Amino acid sequence: MPEEIVNVENLKKYFPVKLGFLTSILSRKEAYIRAVDGVTFDIKKGEIFGLVGESGSGKTTIGRLLLRLTDPTDGKIFFEGKDISKMPQKDLRPLRRKMQIIFQDPYESLNPRMTVSSIIMEPLTIQGGISREEIENKVAKALEDVDLIPPEEFLLRFPHELSGGQRQRVGVARALVLNPDFIVADEPVSMLDVSIRAEVVNILVNLLEKYNVSFLFITHDVALARHICNRIAIMYLGKIMEKGPTENVVFEPLHPYTRALISAVPVPDPTTQRIEVALKGEIPSPINPPSGCRFHTRCSIAEFPLCKEKEPPLNTYGEGHSAACHLIGKSSWQKSCGSEGQA
Repeated sequence: MPEEIVNVENLKKYFPVKLGFLTSILSRKEAYIRAVDGVTFDIKKGEIFGLVGESGSGKTTIGRLLLRLTDPTDGKIFFEGKDISKMPQKDLRPLRRKMQIIFQDPYESLNPRMTVSSIIMEPLTIQGGISREEIENKVAKALEDVDLIPPEEFLLRFPHELSGGQRQRVGVARALVLNPDFIVADEPVSMLDVSIRAEVVNILVNLLEKYNVSFLFITHDVALARHICNRIAIMYLGKIMEKGPTENVVFEPLHPYTRALISAVPVPDPTTQRIEVALKGEIPSPINPPSGCRFHTRCSIAEFPLCKEKEPPLNTYGEGHSAACHLIGKSSWQKSCGSEGQA
């Protein structure tokens, strides 16, 4: 088995919430947004691990926690065997070269006052220990890797002179120029035109094969995750509902929430048999999440009081395939499965 590059154990991140004056006096309790609430997973070297879920499920927060852009409330984060969850910033700096991020918004993540050359060479300059000539060579090579060719035509441009797809490629080049071992890709194609998405995704996959980089790929698109991820985890309200090899999760989903996400994926052929599961209502507030199974308020097969009172453990039902649901294997669950579909 490939060696793990990232290992997360019971990771939590709570953000304090300021209450109104009267509320704070009457309740005398501190309120928190439970963005990430006890998450455990690992990422192996050379793989693309996907985090899939609705907006507000905690995916981006996990990505920031893994890079220590945000400090965890509790739990442990291991990077290449080292516990970095409480590591001081001065000790983290040498590791920054090995871990990078591609942000979601190519319009906000690039400094409009810097040229493409300055943006990409900034990580090299900060890390230091490299000559000016070598920096320029690495910048040119990074632009070639993301198909901004010839590099000379882009070096002196400013972000406003580039298209959205070109901007995101600059963001990818900036993340790759240090030759990292691990990259968090936070919905890197969600703000791009459909015609451009495939090109950027292909660049990411090719770079993984070329440099053996590990990716945490954050997305809300199950179909996209199916095509590029080796394994995926389905998140809901700060918790993992299901995780495992991509093909197993997509073609043999165990959790009702996973089935609901897959049923929402458009299929070109209307005669194709597929899973049909509809979600009820809106996603609850992470400040006061539901008791028991967090999905029970929107689940069509929830059984009471079991699902409301007892939180389901993340049990394993196959090789590396696990899910958190009390009803797996029961008659109500089997009836809801219907015909197996595909994303």
